Amino acid sequence: MKQPLLISECLLGAACRYDGNAKALEPELLSRLMARWTLVPVCPEQLGGLETPRPPAERQGDRVVANTGRDVTAQYRRGAAQALYLAKLFGAKTALLKERSPSCGRGTIYDGSFSGALTPGDGVTAELLAAEGISVFGESEVEKLL
Repeated sequence: MKQPLLISECLLGAACRYDGNAKALEPELLSRLMARWTLVPVCPEQLGGLETPRPPAERQGDRVVANTGRDVTAQYRRGAAQALYLAKLFGAKTALLKERSPSCGRGTIYDGSFSGALTPGDGVTAELLAAEGISVFGESEVEKLL
Protein backbone atom coordinates (compact mmCIF):
# COMPACT_ATOMS: atom_id res chain seq x y z
CA MET A 1 0.00 0.00 0.00
CA LYS A 2 1.32 3.43 -0.95
CA GLN A 3 2.09 5.92 1.81
CA PRO A 4 0.43 9.37 1.76
CA LEU A 5 2.55 12.37 0.74
CA LEU A 6 1.38 15.89 1.54
CA ILE A 7 2.27 18.02 -1.51
CA SER A 8 1.97 21.67 -2.44
CA GLU A 9 -0.85 21.95 -4.97
CA CYS A 10 1.16 24.33 -7.15
CA LEU A 11 3.71 21.53 -7.70
CA LEU A 12 0.89 19.46 -9.21
CA GLY A 13 0.01 22.22 -11.67
CA ALA A 14 -2.80 23.95 -9.76
CA ALA A 15 -2.80 27.71 -10.39
CA CYS A 16 -2.87 28.61 -6.69
CA ARG A 17 0.37 30.55 -6.18
CA TYR A 18 0.25 34.19 -5.11
CA ASP A 19 0.54 35.27 -8.77
CA GLY A 20 -2.24 32.92 -9.92
CA ASN A 21 0.23 30.55 -11.57
CA ALA A 22 1.52 27.05 -10.89
CA LYS A 23 5.05 25.65 -10.59
CA ALA A 24 4.34 22.11 -11.72
CA LEU A 25 6.96 19.42 -11.44
CA GLU A 26 8.06 17.76 -14.66
CA PRO A 27 5.40 15.24 -15.85
CA GLU A 28 7.88 12.34 -15.57
CA LEU A 29 8.60 13.24 -11.93
CA LEU A 30 4.89 13.52 -11.17
CA SER A 31 4.28 10.10 -12.69
CA ARG A 32 7.04 8.59 -10.58
CA LEU A 33 5.69 10.27 -7.44
CA MET A 34 2.18 8.99 -8.12
CA ALA A 35 3.53 5.46 -8.60
CA ARG A 36 5.27 5.58 -5.21
CA TRP A 37 2.94 7.75 -3.07
CA THR A 38 -0.71 8.64 -2.54
CA LEU A 39 -0.63 12.41 -3.09
CA VAL A 40 -2.52 14.68 -0.68
CA PRO A 41 -2.57 18.17 -2.27
CA VAL A 42 -2.62 21.29 -0.09
CA CYS A 43 -2.31 25.03 -0.60
CA PRO A 44 -1.92 26.47 2.90
CA GLU A 45 -2.46 30.05 1.72
CA GLN A 46 -5.83 29.16 0.23
CA LEU A 47 -6.69 26.94 3.21
CA GLY A 48 -5.99 29.97 5.39
CA GLY A 49 -8.52 32.07 3.48
CA LEU A 50 -6.28 34.09 1.16
CA GLU A 51 -7.47 34.82 -2.36
CA THR A 52 -5.70 33.90 -5.59
CA PRO A 53 -4.06 35.89 -7.00
CA ARG A 54 -2.86 37.79 -3.94
CA PRO A 55 -0.06 40.23 -3.14
CA PRO A 56 3.30 38.56 -2.49
CA ALA A 57 4.10 38.03 1.18
CA GLU A 58 7.27 37.28 3.11
CA ARG A 59 8.14 36.28 6.67
CA GLN A 60 9.38 39.04 8.90
CA GLY A 61 10.31 37.22 12.09
CA ASP A 62 7.18 35.56 13.46
CA ARG A 63 4.93 37.63 11.20
CA VAL A 64 4.00 37.25 7.55
CA VAL A 65 3.45 40.55 5.77
CA ALA A 66 2.27 41.26 2.22
CA ASN A 67 4.17 43.76 0.10
CA THR A 68 1.18 46.07 0.61
CA GLY A 69 1.94 46.16 4.35
CA ARG A 70 -1.03 43.96 5.27
CA ASP A 71 -0.27 41.51 8.09
CA VAL A 72 -1.43 38.07 6.91
CA THR A 73 0.07 36.08 9.78
CA ALA A 74 -3.32 34.81 10.98
CA GLN A 75 -4.19 33.43 7.54
CA TYR A 76 -0.80 31.72 7.24
CA ARG A 77 -1.14 30.15 10.67
CA ARG A 78 -4.70 29.00 9.93
CA GLY A 79 -3.53 27.48 6.63
CA ALA A 80 -0.63 25.73 8.35
CA ALA A 81 -3.02 24.28 10.94
CA GLN A 82 -5.31 23.04 8.16
CA ALA A 83 -2.38 21.43 6.31
CA LEU A 84 -1.37 19.70 9.55
CA TYR A 85 -4.96 18.54 10.04
CA LEU A 86 -4.97 17.00 6.55
CA ALA A 87 -1.57 15.38 7.12
CA LYS A 88 -2.90 13.75 10.29
CA LEU A 89 -6.23 12.81 8.69
CA PHE A 90 -4.49 10.99 5.84
CA GLY A 91 -1.59 9.71 7.96
CA ALA A 92 1.08 11.58 6.00
CA LYS A 93 4.49 11.48 7.65
CA THR A 94 6.21 13.18 4.70
CA ALA A 95 5.61 16.41 2.79
CA LEU A 96 6.92 17.81 -0.50
CA LEU A 97 6.50 21.59 -0.42
CA LYS A 98 7.28 24.62 -2.61
CA GLU A 99 10.69 26.01 -1.79
CA ARG A 100 11.31 29.59 -0.60
CA SER A 101 7.61 30.19 0.11
CA PRO A 102 6.66 32.05 3.31
CA SER A 103 4.32 29.14 3.94
CA CYS A 104 5.96 26.06 2.46
CA GLY A 105 9.66 26.94 2.23
CA ARG A 106 12.07 24.66 4.08
CA GLY A 107 15.61 25.72 4.95
CA THR A 108 15.66 28.91 2.87
CA ILE A 109 12.99 31.58 2.46
CA TYR A 110 12.82 35.17 1.23
CA ASP A 111 14.20 37.55 3.87
CA GLY A 112 11.17 39.83 4.31
CA SER A 113 12.60 42.80 2.42
CA PHE A 114 10.86 42.01 -0.91
CA SER A 115 14.24 42.41 -2.60
CA GLY A 116 14.55 38.78 -3.71
CA ALA A 117 17.21 38.10 -1.06
CA LEU A 118 17.12 34.72 0.65
CA THR A 119 17.80 33.84 4.27
CA PRO A 120 17.91 30.64 6.31
CA GLY A 121 14.49 29.75 7.68
CA ASP A 122 11.25 27.91 7.18
CA GLY A 123 7.80 28.92 6.04
CA VAL A 124 4.95 28.81 8.55
CA THR A 125 3.53 25.49 7.32
CA ALA A 126 6.91 23.79 6.90
CA GLU A 127 7.86 24.88 10.41
CA LEU A 128 4.65 23.51 11.94
CA LEU A 129 4.79 20.21 10.05
CA ALA A 130 8.43 19.65 11.04
CA ALA A 131 7.63 20.47 14.67
CA GLU A 132 4.95 17.75 14.53
CA GLY A 133 7.45 15.16 13.27
CA ILE A 134 6.59 15.28 9.58
CA SER A 135 9.60 15.09 7.25
CA VAL A 136 9.53 18.11 4.94
CA PHE A 137 11.27 18.21 1.56
CA GLY A 138 11.49 20.97 -1.06
CA GLU A 139 10.86 20.29 -4.73
CA SER A 140 14.60 20.24 -5.50
CA GLU A 141 14.79 17.17 -3.23
CA VAL A 142 12.07 15.20 -5.01
CA GLU A 143 14.52 12.45 -6.03
CA LYS A 144 14.97 11.58 -2.35
CA LEU A 145 11.31 10.53 -2.32
CA LEU A 146 11.51 8.28 -5.39
